[in-house]
Amino acid sequence: MVKQARYWVDRHIIDFLRISIGICYVWFGMLKFFPHLSPAEDLAGQTITLLTFGLVQPPLSLNLLAIWEVGVGLMFMSNRLMHFALWAMFTHMICTLTPAFLIPEAFFTHFPYGLTLVGQYIIKNFVFIAVAIALMRKVQPVEENLENAS
Repeated sequence: MVKQARYWVDRHIIDFLRISIGICYVWFGMLKFFPHLSPAEDLAGQTITLLTFGLVQPPLSLNLLAIWEVGVGLMFMSNRLMHFALWAMFTHMICTLTPAFLIPEAFFTHFPYGLTLVGQYIIKNFVFIAVAIALMRKVQPVEENLENAS
């Protein structure tokens, strides 16, 4: 019984990870379509404004971010365009970490260890990154024979 359960988990764990990340992306993205629902709304708007040198202002930036996040989530949940979804996710994850450098007062209560609630919200993305790395192995498996990898 334990062997069967372990076999089943081994066969389906990547799908669980993929769907779980997809649900999180769709959920967090959908919140950004509705003002004042996302805990990261203000920080995301400020960060995008800074990264685009003021060219993209909220609420446009939040709508674009919401479309990006929901799109990534739907790709994960549907198991479609996974290469694109993973690169879009990695790009998004890099951008989510920029407030630590651009707006540290919104990220830290006591630098470098005390995080604001929004900082904690962003730090959870390290788990998302780890899941994306696991998914990347499934999408493009590592060569078993290193001699053939060159």
